[in-house]
Amino acid sequence: MADEAHLKETLVHAAAAWRGRLLDVRCDTVALPDGTQATREYIVHPGAVMVVPLLADGRLVMERQYRHPVGRVMLEFPAGKIDPGEAPFTCAVRELAEETGYRAAEWARAGILHNAVGYSTEGIEIWFARGLDAGAAQLDAGEVLETVVHSASELDALAARGEVTDAKTLIGLLWLQKWQSGQWPLTWQPAPVL
Repeated sequence: MADEAHLKETLVHAAAAWRGRLLDVRCDTVALPDGTQATREYIVHPGAVMVVPLLADGRLVMERQYRHPVGRVMLEFPAGKIDPGEAPFTCAVRELAEETGYRAAEWARAGILHNAVGYSTEGIEIWFARGLDAGAAQLDAGEVLETVVHSASELDALAARGEVTDAKTLIGLLWLQKWQSGQWPLTWQPAPVL
C-alpha cells in the first residue's frame, strides 16, 4: 500500500458526547496533516455480523424487518450485533439460529464491511452458511421479523429496481456473485460443536 503519512490525522482531544445502550457518540479534536485542527463526530459501535444463508437449492434465506430510522420494511440478510467478549463466528452462528431458526453445517468467512466510515467505527463481518437445517427462531424481546426466501437472481432484480437498499445486503449479494463466478474464493469450515 502507498505511503499514508501525509493523509493521517492525529488525535488532540477525545470527548464523549453521549452514550446509550448500543451507541457511544464521540466528539474528538484532531490535528490535520497541514497543522490545523478539526472536529470529528462519530459513533463507536461494538461490531456486527451478517450471514448469507444458502439453501441446498441455491436460494437465500433472508428477513423482512421494519427499520424505524428509515421508516420502512427492509429486505436484509440475517445480521446482529456482537456481544461483549463474543467472537464474530460465534455471533454469526447465534444470530442465524435466533433470527431464522436455521443451523448450518458449514461456514465461510468472506470479509469485513465498514458501512459508514465517515461517522462510525462499525465493522460488519460477512459470513456464508450452507448445509442448512430448519428449526424454530428464537427472536430477542422487541424483535419482529419475517423470514423469506429469494433466489440470487430475484435478489439481484430487486436490487436493480432499487427495492433493496440495505448496504450490508447489497455487499452480501456482490460477494455471493463474485464467489459463484469463481472470482472471490471462500474457505469453508464445519460448524462449531456447541
